[in-house]
Amino acid sequence: MCHYKITIPDYPMQGESRFKATFKDRVLADIEVTYDYSIIDARAFVSEAKYLGKANSNPDDETNFSKAFEMAENSVIDKRIKEVARDILVSEDIVDFSQSDFEDKLLKNVNQMLSVLGVQLSFLSFVPQPSEQTSQAIDVATAMKIYASKGLQEVSKSVITARAGATKVTVENKPQTPQQ
Repeated sequence: MCHYKITIPDYPMQGESRFKATFKDRVLADIEVTYDYSIIDARAFVSEAKYLGKANSNPDDETNFSKAFEMAENSVIDKRIKEVARDILVSEDIVDFSQSDFEDKLLKNVNQMLSVLGVQLSFLSFVPQPSEQTSQAIDVATAMKIYASKGLQEVSKSVITARAGATKVTVENKPQTPQQ
């Protein structure tokens, strides 16, 4: 009789994903997502990640287990996180972006998608990393709002212009090895 042995962990596991996404007005950022997940319905999960059972391999081999679940994270979980995040981010302004509100919305929407696949996320951290130029623009937009709230619009223009023209100096100390 032919059969596969698939061992599903009964404890929370961690995963991470990195991808690029576009915010409102086509602002591009690198995204880092970390999450904890549990398999809540083994049959549903295995039907989505069919490659977890492999013919002619030792099912109790630890290397098979870790590689297989890494692949499952990538194809089952990461794929859904990217899909949901990209759909929501299109309408999110990066300047007014609220990370915690977004994480709550993303976690809820991703869990709705994953529930039919036998997986549930218990925790999700979503960290956008815009380019240096975009970060500076976000800082300027935020600073302008602060200056405006204090009635200092004219001062803000001078300060921001001076800062934009300032050079950036990087100092790096490297220990020298004595020559013999």
